[in-house]
Amino acid sequence: MSYQQQYRPSGFNILPPVVKNLLIINGIMFLATWAFKSRFNIDLNDMLGLHYPTSPKFHWYQFFTYMFMHGGFEHILFNMFGLWTFGYVLENFWGPQRFLFYYVITGLGAALIQTLYTYYQLHVIDTAIATLDPETVRSLLGPHFSGTVIQDLYNGLKAAHPSDSTIAEATQDLGAYRAFVEGISTVGASGALFGILLAFGMLFPNTELMMLFFPVPIKAKYFVTIYGCIELFSGVYQAEGDFVAHFAHLGGMLFGFILIKIWQKDRNKFY
Repeated sequence: MSYQQQYRPSGFNILPPVVKNLLIINGIMFLATWAFKSRFNIDLNDMLGLHYPTSPKFHWYQFFTYMFMHGGFEHILFNMFGLWTFGYVLENFWGPQRFLFYYVITGLGAALIQTLYTYYQLHVIDTAIATLDPETVRSLLGPHFSGTVIQDLYNGLKAAHPSDSTIAEATQDLGAYRAFVEGISTVGASGALFGILLAFGMLFPNTELMMLFFPVPIKAKYFVTIYGCIELFSGVYQAEGDFVAHFAHLGGMLFGFILIKIWQKDRNKFY
């Protein structure tokens, strides 16, 4: 990915200190995760990834540490590539202190929005357990069970007087799904990275980006808008087997937008 036109800084540093240290810290934590898992069977992602507050594995510091944990090589590779590609431009533009503050705030905002989304998911599941509404049960459990099983369960709940076994089965399956949702942990720098993408699009809207796998120039403002819409659609209509924290990405963009708008009120501080 390349950029041109809008940004021509003086005193340009291709690897400024905050970006460099973030790359190093993420790399160290990735290697430590692999080493602890292989040698001691200790899962650092499970310890330092963000869990929902009612989970027994939750600790307050996970709102911060999750940003430095990654689920695999491709995960960290693309996140760190994005961090360097856009982050070093912003750090040169803002300076290290403002850039680091922005990075941390967008990462924390991403964690908060993802937690609120999980709260909403659990509320929907709890409501389904209480009411055993057939349509809701089918929509919740459909992606996780075979079609025949869900159809039989749906038909049983639609009956005038559902059997005790059908009620018990639906309650058990919903309870298992609730435990699954509550137990998911969030890892990765993607929330802060999406905040960085948002900032780049706002600061350099007409800069043309050339995607590696889509060799057609696209202005940053359109790229960010399209990417945000894709994340929103993917989060609302999450596909089967998709465990990406789309609302964390959106949270990073939201908090980044708010922070930039606050800074823009005092242009002397912003620039």
